[in-house]
Amino acid sequence: MKKIKILSFLMAMMLALAACGSDDAANSGGDEGSGEDGGTTYTVGTDTTYPPFEFEEGGKYKGIDIDIINAIAEEEGFKIELKPMDFGGIIPAILADQLDVAIAGMSITDDRKEKVDFSDPYFDAGLTLVVSEDNNDITSVDDLEGKVVAVKNGTTGADYAEKMKEEAGIKEVRQFNDSPSMFQEVANGNADVLIEDYPVIAYAIKTSNLDLKTVGDRLNGDQYGIAVKKGENQELLEKINSGLQKIKDNGKYDEILNRYLEE
Repeated sequence: MKKIKILSFLMAMMLALAACGSDDAANSGGDEGSGEDGGTTYTVGTDTTYPPFEFEEGGKYKGIDIDIINAIAEEEGFKIELKPMDFGGIIPAILADQLDVAIAGMSITDDRKEKVDFSDPYFDAGLTLVVSEDNNDITSVDDLEGKVVAVKNGTTGADYAEKMKEEAGIKEVRQFNDSPSMFQEVANGNADVLIEDYPVIAYAIKTSNLDLKTVGDRLNGDQYGIAVKKGENQELLEKINSGLQKIKDNGKYDEILNRYLEE
């Protein structure tokens, strides 16, 4: 009788363990980003020295890009983990599988599209020349001969300056890892002019005592996109595009822009 009871107990234990194993297998193969258990978490690279798109205030990250990716995540049922870094390191981090997504005021360019896949455009930007308030000598690219131009490393502004260096007769293109250092270089008179995305510098001039001003027409018509690793994250890219369209349709997108930019 004892043997029968022991055998019955062992069989019951084996059945219980088998059932637990089945549940674990089912849970590990759940639908990514379904939202049923809070959703998949994606690591998102961003440059938090780039207001109004991303910046730190009161120990929290905020800005147009931060609010947009959070709104998309909410709509699509996934979570994000922000990973601040220098802009120039973002695409290398995606290629090294250290990031799933990047949103950092990143212009969609042919060169970048060779390395990453972009979402649908989410913002129309454009480069502009910026000089100190008392500088009346520079009003266009035609005035850059013999001048020192400050740019941010890895940006389309840096690319533009390097491409125009010989044609415009630029004396030196000086690169910086963050926007504040670049702004200060021109404000202090150590560089003659900087090249920056118009909405970024317009916001910086409006909210800070930079003693800078924008001059001339916009140099190009950049559009910003959200990036993922090329050819390897199509499902995630579809979620991002879906969420982006949803927040445009339901008004959240306009609310975010109006929060940081004046009409």
